[in-house]
Amino acid sequence: MKVTILQTDMVWANPQENIKNITQLLGKNPGADLYVLPEMFSTGFATQPEGIAETDCLSLNWMKTEVRKRNCAIAGSVAIEENGEYYNRFYFVFPDGSEKHYDKHHLFTYCGEDKHFTAGQERVIVEYQGFRILLQICYDLRFPTFSRNHKDYDMAIYVASWPTIRLKAWTTLLHARAIENQCYVIGVNRTGDDPSCSYSGGSEIIDPWGNTIVECERNKADTATAELDIEPMLKFRQQFPVLEDGDGILKR
Repeated sequence: MKVTILQTDMVWANPQENIKNITQLLGKNPGADLYVLPEMFSTGFATQPEGIAETDCLSLNWMKTEVRKRNCAIAGSVAIEENGEYYNRFYFVFPDGSEKHYDKHHLFTYCGEDKHFTAGQERVIVEYQGFRILLQICYDLRFPTFSRNHKDYDMAIYVASWPTIRLKAWTTLLHARAIENQCYVIGVNRTGDDPSCSYSGGSEIIDPWGNTIVECERNKADTATAELDIEPMLKFRQQFPVLEDGDGILKR
């Protein structure tokens, strides 16, 4: 599977402008099977979503249009309002326009995300081109029990708005998740600034051994592409069966 990660800067609370910019990036990077965007790619990370979160499915409709046009899948999270509740919702949109979504479970209490958003309660795995893919958002990365691989996925995607001041943790934890779960890990972070933080990217694709396959340049909008093969990973799991000795999911 050919995967392109898009490390984007964002215009604060301006979905139309952000979607326009991302569409241009897609056009400059044709031919991928899957494109992955950062957390809240259409608005920037809004812990107070009133007046910012989407109510009209603008981003989701755009994703559906683009996947059909480009015969690909697109993944990324959007701040949405639905039935009076706010969700940080990770959409995975398939080439035929169908979608599955994951609502962020670990809301970022440090910045008050939990005071405005409703937490998701389900772990979501999608299947695409022979890969079983776990969907995760930003702060989820700090909670390995929630993402423990029970031999039920082959790739984990973390989309984020992870600030520069804590970038070392982002990089370290991404590699840890790949190693401990014997899976590919895709981490896509934003760059630029918003009213609260500065971001420097650190987006990369990591193999099950913990090696960086490709990465985006720091401190700028950038893209990177990799071809991922599931067979070496499956062979590695057979030769070194770490997952057979894993712990069960601990109840919260």
